[in-house]
Amino acid sequence: MIPSEPKQGPSNHPKNEKWPDVLSAGKDVPAGLPDPAVLARLANEFFTSLPGLPAVNEDVLSSSAQPGLAPVNSTSLEAPRNLAQAPPRTNGADLTEAELSALPLSLDQLSVFSNPSPDIVPAVWVPGVPVDLSEASSAAGSSYSFLEDARPLFGGVGAPFTSASSSSAPPKNAPRTASSGRNPDVPKAASLSGPAPVEAPLVPGSTQRSAVSDTRKSFQFLDEIRQLAPVDVVPVLEPLGAPIPQVSDLGLSSRPFELGEIRRDFPILQERVNGRPLVWLDNAATTQKPQSVIDRLSYFYAHENSNVHRAAHELAARSTDAYEGARDKVRRFLNASSTREIVFVRGATEGINLIAQSWGRQNIQKGDEIVITWLEHHANIVPWQMLCAEKGARLRVASVDDSGQVLLDEYAKLLGPRTRLVSMAQVSNALGTVTPAQKMIEMAHHYGATVVLDGAQAVSHMPVDVQLLDCDLFVFSGHKVFAPTGIGVVYGKSDVLDRMPPWQGGGNMIADVTFEKTLYQAPPGRFEAGTGSIADAVGLGAAIDYIERIGMANIARYEHDLLDYATASLGSIPGLHIIGTAKEKAGVLSFVLDGFKTEDLGAALNLEGIAVRSGHHCAQPILRRFGLEATVRASLALYNTCEEIDALVAAIWNLKQGRRPGLV
Repeated sequence: MIPSEPKQGPSNHPKNEKWPDVLSAGKDVPAGLPDPAVLARLANEFFTSLPGLPAVNEDVLSSSAQPGLAPVNSTSLEAPRNLAQAPPRTNGADLTEAELSALPLSLDQLSVFSNPSPDIVPAVWVPGVPVDLSEASSAAGSSYSFLEDARPLFGGVGAPFTSASSSSAPPKNAPRTASSGRNPDVPKAASLSGPAPVEAPLVPGSTQRSAVSDTRKSFQFLDEIRQLAPVDVVPVLEPLGAPIPQVSDLGLSSRPFELGEIRRDFPILQERVNGRPLVWLDNAATTQKPQSVIDRLSYFYAHENSNVHRAAHELAARSTDAYEGARDKVRRFLNASSTREIVFVRGATEGINLIAQSWGRQNIQKGDEIVITWLEHHANIVPWQMLCAEKGARLRVASVDDSGQVLLDEYAKLLGPRTRLVSMAQVSNALGTVTPAQKMIEMAHHYGATVVLDGAQAVSHMPVDVQLLDCDLFVFSGHKVFAPTGIGVVYGKSDVLDRMPPWQGGGNMIADVTFEKTLYQAPPGRFEAGTGSIADAVGLGAAIDYIERIGMANIARYEHDLLDYATASLGSIPGLHIIGTAKEKAGVLSFVLDGFKTEDLGAALNLEGIAVRSGHHCAQPILRRFGLEATVRASLALYNTCEEIDALVAAIWNLKQGRRPGLV
């Protein structure tokens, strides 16, 4: 902005203290710079030629730079808020110099060319008037809006507009700015719906927001050749708009837990099923996706779609940045020590099969023992059965009590010098039991066993710290944690992955190929043959962003209260039996109802718009432990409500009383 009283002294011109004197004295401009008078005249012609403004007398404009005449002052920028207040257009020859200096310039007229923010007014620089740039440099957004509008054509989440050396960029570990479910990775121009993108974050120790224009110095991809080979620490370029720092501490949140706002983040919750609002209680099968994840996928395909690691063109650089950036988000989410420990797969099932075919074939021999529990999903049973059959090893199973919790004393009896591997669920998908995983891992390590932890049902309900758990390998599926289907993760300690051979061969996992031999990449590339689920991995990163803005600790606390409410409510129904009543449980309620088949109960609830799972849940052994072949399973997530539990209970009561549900 232009101050009403010109400031004196070199502080206004840190780069050249001689400028004020040169201008005020009317001396020649230093070589290589444009003439100030010409700039002033062109600027005033530009602004006064906008529709609705008077023409400007050329003589007046040119005289403003001459000695003895007052320069154009800041009153020319004090404008009415609407065009109706502007004076009628007249001939510039009829205006005096005083009238010219008092002409208003409407913000509405400027908005076509300037930044959309109503608080930013472009200053007109004139000779002899030193300009204070401190306020302009702190504004959130560039005044060159046509460049901002064009940025999606040149960049995206991996676009090279962020200068790593910028002094105004917030520190890496500063908290995120709150967002109403919008993914900060999606630039402003790419937002499809919902609230506006977040503001630039406050710079710690300052009341001003970091300047977007300060963090985008050049089109860096034209200045240097990107290194596309996977590395341990991949620099993640910030999205368009103000850079938003990552949350580094698990469970922290920059956003309050507002249930109504969270539900609005998930568009599918507005669906109606059989004329009734959808009640989604099948989250253990798959979770719904927030708009931020949907937008991120759309943005990837619109602006970044390319294969990764394999080309020198810009789209390959963008997709590689986004893909490897998602890997680093997973590393942070699990608190792994390095991105080298994060392998992308299609899901937890593929992850366990990878471990069985790679680590298992290399390390399991005849007579060795593999220990699992009664709680396992079929995906954590069948691969080990296949491996035992191939190698002549023995599969041993730890029993559970009547509540569905692992009996640690019985588990301890299974461990011994022949135990090579322990593989167990952190949370049961059928009962919701939270196993004492950390204790069980410690007991297995006492005998030198390698431990695989199936975290598919844990990652959406509780914080996971693989270093604290000390598991050797950990798997989970993205679609269980608000991310797309087709993406999953294997975490492995570096020393474990380094000793594992590839399990699939092809492109991307090789370092060199001849007809005589092949050299393989180091992990994680060694285990990612072919083209991976690139967009889905990026979507997983967006889902992690969403969870971290809410805070996993907040989610766990809310779901615990909701589970208590649901358990008490369902328990009040005569003839309803909850299967799995362990003290430590996540948001899963399996039950049966006297006199009703589970499939009939599930179909009747569907007529009320209530989605539950009925069947064996790919966990037949644990249901048979309780003398059952199937249950009805209602499973919870952060967007479920007590009102939805009430709807479930009311529908079951109506069925018991013979009231048949039907279409509205």
